[in-house]
Amino acid sequence: MKKLTVKEVEYISFRLAKELLSFKEPIPDFSSRFNNILESCLAIPFQTFTRKSPYRSLIDKASILFYLMIKNHPFQNGNKRIAMTTLFVFLYKNKKWLKVDTQELYNFTMWIAQSPSRFKSETLMAIKRFLDEHLETLKTIE
Repeated sequence: MKKLTVKEVEYISFRLAKELLSFKEPIPDFSSRFNNILESCLAIPFQTFTRKSPYRSLIDKASILFYLMIKNHPFQNGNKRIAMTTLFVFLYKNKKWLKVDTQELYNFTMWIAQSPSRFKSETLMAIKRFLDEHLETLKTIE
């Protein structure tokens, strides 16, 4: 399973956003992120304990990554947008994609952001169900 790197998140979430997006809300410089929070969000899906991962499947890893990128606020601004982008890139690197209506994904992301942290387990289960319902395998070009 392929991981995401900090450099990939920097490129995708900041450089491309500044070049391609046409909204008025400012995107803070990548160097203004909160130290080590992004790194932690990217590492946790791949952590092991006694050589076993609590996040074994792609959906498990994608779910915790998405949750942490939203809830841990690694950036001063744009955490939900960056979380969605990061999720798509992680899935793409692993030959998967989400086939979902934009508004439905936005509503779901907002629901996660507003969920009480004491319901983390339940929220993660909801993310897994959501991904399972909308995940598809990318067709390879030959």
